[in-house]
Amino acid sequence: MNQDNYRKLISGKTAGPAAVVLRLGLRFISLFYAAVIRLRNFLYDNEWLKVTRVNAVVISIGNITTGGTGKTPLVIRLYKQIVQNSKYKMQNCGIAILTRGYKTTKNYVDEPQVLAKNCPDAKVIINPDRVAAAREAINKFAAKVLIMDDGFQHRRLHRDLDIVTIDAACPFGFNRILPAGLLREPLNVLKRADAVVITRCDQIPQNELANLKEKLRQINPNMVIAKAIHSPVGVRTTDGKKIGIAELTAKNIFAFCGIGNPDAFFNTIRKIPANLIGSKIYDDHHHYCADDITDIQKQAQLSKAGLILTTEKDAMKIISDSKLSIPLGCLEIELKFIDAEQEISGLIDSVLSDKIPAK
Repeated sequence: MNQDNYRKLISGKTAGPAAVVLRLGLRFISLFYAAVIRLRNFLYDNEWLKVTRVNAVVISIGNITTGGTGKTPLVIRLYKQIVQNSKYKMQNCGIAILTRGYKTTKNYVDEPQVLAKNCPDAKVIINPDRVAAAREAINKFAAKVLIMDDGFQHRRLHRDLDIVTIDAACPFGFNRILPAGLLREPLNVLKRADAVVITRCDQIPQNELANLKEKLRQINPNMVIAKAIHSPVGVRTTDGKKIGIAELTAKNIFAFCGIGNPDAFFNTIRKIPANLIGSKIYDDHHHYCADDITDIQKQAQLSKAGLILTTEKDAMKIISDSKLSIPLGCLEIELKFIDAEQEISGLIDSVLSDKIPAK
């Protein structure tokens, strides 16, 4: 079962007796998964499992659901904020980004490659063992600040700050734990978060956003809650050309992606606004081959599209020598806070001031 069909199944969109039976089976399995997660958290909470501290500031960016919630754009945003902070001698303090990576080869793929491109002075350490990655960053590169991408569930490494991203369009993963839903942990784990950033908050009505914020406040009254949007800044085509956002309003667009939340990407295109006339969804972390590109081109031609769009992460996996009859580009976006940015900055400044010398 591919990712799109799986999401339709667990969301209840897929009807019929077989779907009902499958959902019941997944819920039964999720009971065991949830029990294991609760036991693990209990052991960490009571210090029966060891937490390793390192001689660096550790800032974790994570989530509580599978799929794309905007972690990578937030990592990039906070990295740039730390680098540009004139209060600290950042030229004397290395910043490393710790990421587990997916389907890595000798070159970066997926999130690590996007991080390396957008954070050129950071050391991107790819290792599912975050403690080993932290030690490598400190011992090999003298890093003083470690940003842990997708780190909320990796409790073996002590963190000074826990920031969780929540996608406004699907905040709690259909309110069920894996595999019956998309939740990686029960909602009460948000009690250990220092802050939550609600991403793509422009993609739901304001009353739903207010209700979401209130529910988060009930779970953890002490954490900072910020709202942010994915703001498109332009398109970069595979041949290096730049297309402004304003130009997209006059184009018929065919879009494809292989990310955790494809609907959010398509909705971002629609809000430009651009004429999205066709789309194709691949599984998260899909590796594109020449046949995939040929198929995408054919579907775009049948749709009479003038431009094919994908995400920055997907674009980095496109075969560079593919012959394209229709221009193909990636939609470049940046995460933009619409409130509580100062509160998030204050949290970061607080943990940095303990270990990084001020000018």
